[in-house]
Amino acid sequence: MAQRKHGRLWCWLGALLGLVLAAPALAQALLDRNQGQLALAPHTRYLHDDTGTMDVADAWREVDQGHFEALPATGAAFGFQHGAFWFHIPLGNQDTRQRQWLLVQEYPLSDRLDLWVRHADGRIEHDAGGDHLPFDARAVRYRYPNFMLELPPGERADLLLRVQSQSSMQVPLTLYTPAAFIELSRDAQFAIGIYYGILVALFFYNLVLWLALRDASYFWYLFHIGAFGLVLLTLNGLGFEYLWPGSPWLADLAVPLSICLAQVGMQQFARVFLRLRTAWPVGDRVTLACIAYFMALGVASVWLPYRIATPLASASVFLSIGWILTVTLVAMRRGDRSARLFLLAWATFLLGTAMFTLLAFGLLPKSFLSGYGVQIGSALEMLLLSVALSYRYASLRNENERIVRRAKLQLESQVLERTGELRNALVQLETAHARLREASRHDPLTGLYNRGWFRERFESLLEAARLQEQPLSLLMVDLDHFKAINDRHGHLVGDDCLRRCARIVEAVLRPHHALVARYGGEEFIAALPGMDVHRARELAEEICKRLRAGPIRTRGPEVSVTASIGVHVVDTADPSPGIASDLALQVVDTALYAAKSGGRDQVHVAGG
Repeated sequence: MAQRKHGRLWCWLGALLGLVLAAPALAQALLDRNQGQLALAPHTRYLHDDTGTMDVADAWREVDQGHFEALPATGAAFGFQHGAFWFHIPLGNQDTRQRQWLLVQEYPLSDRLDLWVRHADGRIEHDAGGDHLPFDARAVRYRYPNFMLELPPGERADLLLRVQSQSSMQVPLTLYTPAAFIELSRDAQFAIGIYYGILVALFFYNLVLWLALRDASYFWYLFHIGAFGLVLLTLNGLGFEYLWPGSPWLADLAVPLSICLAQVGMQQFARVFLRLRTAWPVGDRVTLACIAYFMALGVASVWLPYRIATPLASASVFLSIGWILTVTLVAMRRGDRSARLFLLAWATFLLGTAMFTLLAFGLLPKSFLSGYGVQIGSALEMLLLSVALSYRYASLRNENERIVRRAKLQLESQVLERTGELRNALVQLETAHARLREASRHDPLTGLYNRGWFRERFESLLEAARLQEQPLSLLMVDLDHFKAINDRHGHLVGDDCLRRCARIVEAVLRPHHALVARYGGEEFIAALPGMDVHRARELAEEICKRLRAGPIRTRGPEVSVTASIGVHVVDTADPSPGIASDLALQVVDTALYAAKSGGRDQVHVAGG
């Protein structure tokens, strides 16, 4: 029995000696009511229990032996970590009148907090908090976990806080007097109220615009505002305070789910606003893949553990931000003026989101900008977009007024104009219409007539040949192995070849009053009125000869091109032009097929 007593005595003496030796290394936090609040980071030491199995007795022993270490450069932000973190803060209350202090952890998403207070007389008190306990378990109904401390004046007390969470490990601790905390919470709630007031006002403003204009970009912007508002409600602890105070499971699920919904809205809004489907189809497909990824992650977060779903969703925000910047820069390079406005409006929001995510992973210290960058950036972004929409509306209104004024002036001028001037304007209008009609008849690549106009004119030529009892020949030209040219050298070189070959065909046939058109792809067709089969064959041979004579010069390499040509003299005795034209085109196409089957680079006459 005596040995056991002596053993206990030595243990107490060892612990006391460790406390005495460690005391100089611990900067005691001295409390004074005049301060109102005290940030505890300079006085905090921590220990990482990566297994999460250390009990409180072992933790006190580590404190007494001085094994706790100072906070890193990032402060009390450690990112996503396994196990538990222990924090030790020595306190000394110098205020003789202030006994109650409120300890606040200014991060709302920690799962479980256990606080032990060891008083100078050896008495130890315990309290618990975090969002895995009902919201009513908190000392003060506030969005941040908090504990009310009873600290006798003039005495020292040691705080030992254990934090274990699947969320980001952020433990910024501050002590407040009740009066200082009331003032702080009032100002904070007022600022949050202003922010959400702006959010709600912008939501309904854009809702009215969407209902009036039915523009899809407004709908997806509304979706993004709503989803991002849910993100901030969750990350600020307001969702747990007001929406699901009795459901820790929903408090955990809301974090990754709201992040995924916000990213879906952001990506879809960017996709619609920048018109990626037509402006950049590849980027549009990648954006759709991002949307599908976040939708799948949001659904999976219902079953995935919080420690997997939340870091994965948070890390994916970096990729989402990077991709939106990429598509915006690509749209700007392609001449989309609205992309500049989009980038300006979203730059502050994307920066704030990136800072908040870096803070969640422990890569940035907690500060005003990193902690509230999302709110600041999103408020500026939404205001800038609303201003831009208002500016666009004002510009359209001014443009409409200018058009109306100009129309009135033009109307007055037209009334005063003489009849001759009006007739001249009508003639000019008819000329412009004729030019437009003529332009619609041509193939934009080669400048030849297009297939539709050829069919219309060919029936007229066929009817004229029948009435005048003259021959009418058809030539169908197909460039040999043209797909290989496109595959080997690219479509730009292929387009150059088509233009050069069209010029050669036109140069041979136009002196003979031929109607030449691009029939489709690499095929050309020509109608030669008054031309018999012998002369038509000679001209076809001349086309093959000129194409064969030398390589075609393009913007890239020189390309050798040959052609197969089908020749047919139309039977003008058929009294039905429509049937005769279809039959003639079928026959000359068959002749062309025979030329290609016979080895290409040759002329084949139908029936020959």
